[in-house]
Amino acid sequence: MKDRSNQGMLIDTTLPPTFLESIPDLARAAEAMGFDGIWTTETQHDPFLPSPLIAEHTQKVQFGTAVAISFARSPATMAYTAWDLAQASRGRFILGLGTQVKGHIERRFGMPWPESVVGKLREQIGAIKALWNTWQTGERLDFRGEYYKLTLMSPFFDPGPNQYPDIPIYIAGVNLGLAKLAGEAADGFHVHPLHTPRYLREVIFPAIEAGASQAGRGRSDVAVSVSAFVVTTAEEKYFTRQQISFYASTPSYRRVFALHGWEDVAKGLSELAAQGRWGEMPDLISDEMLTTFAVVADPEDLPYALRERYEGLANRLGLYIPFAPGERDSFWRHLLEEMN
Repeated sequence: MKDRSNQGMLIDTTLPPTFLESIPDLARAAEAMGFDGIWTTETQHDPFLPSPLIAEHTQKVQFGTAVAISFARSPATMAYTAWDLAQASRGRFILGLGTQVKGHIERRFGMPWPESVVGKLREQIGAIKALWNTWQTGERLDFRGEYYKLTLMSPFFDPGPNQYPDIPIYIAGVNLGLAKLAGEAADGFHVHPLHTPRYLREVIFPAIEAGASQAGRGRSDVAVSVSAFVVTTAEEKYFTRQQISFYASTPSYRRVFALHGWEDVAKGLSELAAQGRWGEMPDLISDEMLTTFAVVADPEDLPYALRERYEGLANRLGLYIPFAPGERDSFWRHLLEEMN
C-alpha cells in the first residue's frame, strides 16, 4: 500500500505509553473512532512491539513509529522488523526514525554518538533500503559508507520478496540538517511538537525543499506529519506549559525559541533543568509563548482552530494529548467529524 499522506490532511493519534495487553483494545477503538493513523513512541516501552498487535486487530488504519530511536539500533534489525510488519499489515506500516540527543544515546542506550548526525542517519536510511532491495530483487548486497559496510546476505538469512515492499520512511527533527535530509532521502518528516507555523514556513519547509531539489524531488514528495500542542482545559494549560518548558530546555531545540526572540528564556530553562529545578520551569512560559506554540481553543472550536493553523502545512495531523477510549469520546468524535 502506498503512503496516502498526500491525499489531504489525515488525522492521526498517538498511543499513550502502556503495556502490550492494552494495545488491541486501544487500536480497535482508534480505528472505530475514525483516525487515519496510529503512532507509537519510544519513551517507556519499545515502539515496535505494539505494531503486530495493531496489525492484527485493525483492518484499514495506517500505523508506525513516531519515533523509533535509530542510533540505538542497527540498520539490519530495523530493516527486518519493518519488512515483517509491512507484510503482516498488508502495507500499512510506516517506519518512523529519530536520532534522539547525545546524552540519551550514550547514557541511556549505551551506544556511540556519531560525528555527523545527518551523515549517520543518511547511511542508516540507505542501508535499510539496500537490504530491502536485496530481499525484493535478489541483487547482491553491497552498501558501503563511513558508518556501515553491508556486503553479506546468504539465502539462509534472506526473507525474500515482500508483497508490500514500498515501506515509507519518515524521519523526525527540529533543525535544518534533518529537515534537509528528509527532503533528500525520506518519504515523510515528523515535526517536533515544539514548533510554530512561522518556524515551519521559514525554517523547516525551505530546508526540506532544498534537500528535495538536490535529490531531484519536490517538497510535495515528503509528507509532513505534525504533532500539535492543544489547550482546551485548565489542566491541559498547565501540562502544555510543562512540556514546552521541558523541550525548550534542550539546547538543540533552542532555535525555535530564538526565531521568536525568546532565546534568553530558553537559556534560562536550560539552567533550571541543569539544576533539577523542574517545577520552576513552566513559570517561564508566558501566555504569549503558550498561544504561539499551542492551539488554545474551546473544545467545540478546536477543529476549526486546527484547520486554520495547519491547512496547507500538514499532511498528517495529530494532537499531543493521547486518545483514551471511553474518555472524552464526544470530544474526539467532534474533532474527527469536523476535521474530515
